Amino acid sequence: MRTIVLLLLLTPGIIQAFSQGFEPNYDESQVPFYTLPNPLVCFDGTKVKSVKKWEEVRRPEILKFFSKNVYGITPPYIFPEISYKIISEDRAALDGKAIRKEVLVEFDKKYPEFNLTILIYLPSHHIGSVPLFLATNIFGNHVISDDPGITLTSKWIRNSSKAKVVNNRATEASRGIRSYRWPIERIIERGYGVATYYSGDLDRDTCDGYSYGIQKLFAEEGQNEPQPDEWAVLGAWAWGLSRCMDYFETDDEIDHTKVAVFGHSRTGKAALWAGAQDERFAVVISNDSGCGGAAISRRQFGETIGCITGHSPHWFCANLKKFGDNIGNMPVDQHMLVALIAPRPVYIASADKDRWADPKGEFLSAKHAGPVYSLFGLKGLGVEAMPEVNQPVFNQIGYHVREGGHDILPFDWECFMNFTDYHFSNPNRENHSGR
Repeated sequence: MRTIVLLLLLTPGIIQAFSQGFEPNYDESQVPFYTLPNPLVCFDGTKVKSVKKWEEVRRPEILKFFSKNVYGITPPYIFPEISYKIISEDRAALDGKAIRKEVLVEFDKKYPEFNLTILIYLPSHHIGSVPLFLATNIFGNHVISDDPGITLTSKWIRNSSKAKVVNNRATEASRGIRSYRWPIERIIERGYGVATYYSGDLDRDTCDGYSYGIQKLFAEEGQNEPQPDEWAVLGAWAWGLSRCMDYFETDDEIDHTKVAVFGHSRTGKAALWAGAQDERFAVVISNDSGCGGAAISRRQFGETIGCITGHSPHWFCANLKKFGDNIGNMPVDQHMLVALIAPRPVYIASADKDRWADPKGEFLSAKHAGPVYSLFGLKGLGVEAMPEVNQPVFNQIGYHVREGGHDILPFDWECFMNFTDYHFSNPNRENHSGR
């Protein structure tokens, strides 16, 4: 009976992993011995001793490996006729505290099923342009607030009793179902905007090849399945974050030089990948992103590469599967994904009871990306030991592990905003110290 109750509390991916007989390791004494690849030693064995060599040699080869073997290669951008249309606007939303905009992004008029709708909230009484947090959501824009002015998506959504999704469609009862994860009024009070788009606008979170994803607009004629090194779901979601940034560059109310891209769980993986590829994102934030996100894969703690490519193979390119049983032969690990973001600030957040996502492994990625930041003359994380629960630390890299499980809570948001205040010199910042 206790096992049944436990499974009901877990995500579909975890339930599937357990149903397939996967037994995660949660014992630190059983973590195998491993050696992390050095981010400052090239694949040919030469050392990186200058920013120039990092930027011209080492960074490109690491980025290429992640592209071809983990997230899949993102194709060149090919939509010259992209258009932006504000389909709704309320300059006195949330009882006058916010400006709400919905922006329809049309990539190709022949394929309206891939239109992307960006939901944006900005402080109603801002001065100049506003720094902003951007993330994808997995149940539709309407779940982040019970604001009745948000358009209810008509697109396919994964069925969920918690999210009030019935027959793969949103319902009025879905409104605001995830609002606790999006404290919009507090974010606005702190002087920030927040924006999101529904991941299903670009690709469903299902294993269906190119059947429903925007990838098919880039595919060869007659191609129905991706090649082993081609982008998959996480790549499509990360691509969508960059397309949102394209719009922000056209909106004078948004400071596109101060956009923090963030994500939780699977969307945290996408946020890291977006931040690694697109250097326009000023700050990158990962919350409980775990395996294939911020956690060190070689630790084999909680979820593993072998497990994740079994229960969610559509998230990554097919080439990743070949490393499931021999992760030690992979010449990269996730600390090198974090290092690709350098010299820009990056924040990694964990939860002490979210062992599936390996909090210590996420901390170690933050720590071991530090040498690349040092190359730029910057202080990375600035600590050697994992901090105590609810005790955030940050310099150019930030980290915290809070008490609780796999979720986004107000504590996380306060840490994120303290970190961005520190780096953006936000005029509305409060007096916080992160060090």
